[in-house]
Amino acid sequence: MTHTLTTDSKEPASQPTSISRQAGSANASSAVDFDLHGLVGIRLLGATPADVAAVARQLGPVQASLNREPDLVIRFVDRLPITSRVRYLGLHDAAFTDTMFLVLRGKHKALVRVAIPFDRIGQKGCEILCERGVPAVPLLIPIVNILALANGALPLHASAFLHRQTGVLVTGWAKGGKTETLLAFMQVGGKYIGDEWVYLDESGTRMYGVPEPIKVWDWHLADLRHYWQKVGRTDRVRLRTLGWGVRWADRLTTLDGARKLAPVRLVRRVLPFAERQRYTHMPPHKLFGPENVILKGPLDKVFFVVSHGAPTIEVEPIDPREVARRMVFSLQEERFTFLSYYNKFLFAFPEARNPLIDNLETLQRERLERILADKPTYVVYHPYPVSLVELCRTVEAYI
Repeated sequence: MTHTLTTDSKEPASQPTSISRQAGSANASSAVDFDLHGLVGIRLLGATPADVAAVARQLGPVQASLNREPDLVIRFVDRLPITSRVRYLGLHDAAFTDTMFLVLRGKHKALVRVAIPFDRIGQKGCEILCERGVPAVPLLIPIVNILALANGALPLHASAFLHRQTGVLVTGWAKGGKTETLLAFMQVGGKYIGDEWVYLDESGTRMYGVPEPIKVWDWHLADLRHYWQKVGRTDRVRLRTLGWGVRWADRLTTLDGARKLAPVRLVRRVLPFAERQRYTHMPPHKLFGPENVILKGPLDKVFFVVSHGAPTIEVEPIDPREVARRMVFSLQEERFTFLSYYNKFLFAFPEARNPLIDNLETLQRERLERILADKPTYVVYHPYPVSLVELCRTVEAYI
């Protein structure tokens, strides 16, 4: 996709204007709606089937007609209506005109052209303008999370499942053990609610998830062999080959006198890359069976997972207020890329601040402390990698 965004106009910079006025009604087709459990409504206009599929891969199969005004409109066009000089921020990263801010970097570093009015996120009539054919709408998940927060819900970086009629929320920092706990309990009859992002309603009594593909590592599959049979043949061959290659390379780099050899030095450089590829993405319905994917349930107990250097798994009660205070910063970390683009937007339009985005930390802290306040909460310390069978056995005693 080309990124030549030049025009003859050289008007002075000004405040960004409503994208919908610039786009007009050209290329608009019948609306396609997505309803995230009644928490956030999204409407696509002018979308091709491929565009709808791209959004569905990000949000999951939550396509449903809205009986209310959408919180966000994504309008698809063949080409953005550029009417003034384009100025770039970084190399193929972002750009802006007199009235429009452009995101040029998409998922997996794909080059895209999407206009996002950061100052209008959370306001009625907010509209993203997107060129057709993008593999994914950039920043869609963090924007949806902000809209959910504005609507009274709490998006949380977490996993959630139902175990023997008890709704369990597992949260913590990345690599803390959220997905591991979910996989372990799904093996013994759990019901999948969510992984990666879980949404808690305003009352704190219900939680909702989206069926995003789950990142399953080869050591997960080795620990729970039942899941191995669900992995496609191509991925099984790839994971076996990577595992064999990493073990062979690891032994080679430890041989006396071999470390200084050029081929061995090359192996040592590529070894970390190979280690990071030892996973596959699996849709929940394929991994667990569609009958075990329920996407909603009660919020009864909270587990805060933390990996530590000891070989033991330890569980103990923890003040939910402490979990709330810590998770504020985990959520900030998850928003890092989004906030980077927001800062670029403010560089382009310094007066166009968004009070909702500026106050996310305060809003999330208040929401976390209120919702978690009366929930039985435990901290789980465990080694990483951890035995999933042992993790399930230890945590189950507290459910």
